[in-house]
Amino acid sequence: MNLSVNIGSIHFKNPILVASGTFGYGEEYAGLININKLGGIVTKAITLKPREGNPPPRIVETPCGMINSIGLANVGIEKFLKEKMLFLQKFKTPIIVNIAGENKNEYIKLTERLSETEGISGLEINISCPNVKRGGLAFGANPQIAFAIISAIRKKTKLPLIAKLTPQVTSIVPIAKACEDAGTDGLSLINTLPAMAIDVVTRRPKLGNITGGLSGPAIKPVALYFVWQTFQSVKIPIIGIGGIMNLQDTLEFLLAGATAVQIGTGLFVDPKIPEKILLGLREYCRGKKIDNLRKIVGTLITQIGADYLR
Repeated sequence: MNLSVNIGSIHFKNPILVASGTFGYGEEYAGLININKLGGIVTKAITLKPREGNPPPRIVETPCGMINSIGLANVGIEKFLKEKMLFLQKFKTPIIVNIAGENKNEYIKLTERLSETEGISGLEINISCPNVKRGGLAFGANPQIAFAIISAIRKKTKLPLIAKLTPQVTSIVPIAKACEDAGTDGLSLINTLPAMAIDVVTRRPKLGNITGGLSGPAIKPVALYFVWQTFQSVKIPIIGIGGIMNLQDTLEFLLAGATAVQIGTGLFVDPKIPEKILLGLREYCRGKKIDNLRKIVGTLITQIGADYLR
């Protein structure tokens, strides 16, 4: 039974990855999960300089999910390389570093520094970041800007690139195709959806930043749609993200066209979810006599036939 998948030159032993921001730098979960069993780790977003992030409160629970307003708080590239990578390099699991910038030059500088570092398997480019030169509009909300960012990064590294796209667009397909044309090796779909929560007693927002990003099971149907829609239009692999809590969720994303998935909010509920899904995948493939998991990717049946109508 072969559960391995490839994205660019990255070989994942299985399709179960952990999502950026929810797994920290790996150390936070080291005593809770066998990191070597994971298909891959996507690190917390890294910026050139350390960021304190948004004012607290930063997280609020919602029905079927949560809203976070972390604000890309992180240790910065230098401390990440000196301290966090030393821990991550101990494992055999591919390490994908998520990078974020306020302009194209910051993305390029991050790419150049990370390309010099051993133990990094690829970069996840967070183009959901606000473009400060364009009034805060996300880089990934415009095909031309997305192409410019990814192509500039592509010229600076041989590392595989995975573009992480925002759902805050009229149509995600032009963005996805622009990233593909620019040389990305894969796509991560989707980032969080804009949201807010209000305390009716105090009449104040529950988040210090007023608004944040909604994640968890509440956004799974939206993420599935974007994965399925994008799968029809690009030839590069897609990583599905959004409310994946169990084997059923994982299989839905694979059938919709995802080559791999990332577990995010689910880790806060149960850190063992990735291991449980992996065990379930093996049992599923054994029961269905599937010798290679890649055979079911994108096999969603959308035509209503006579059997369905009976």
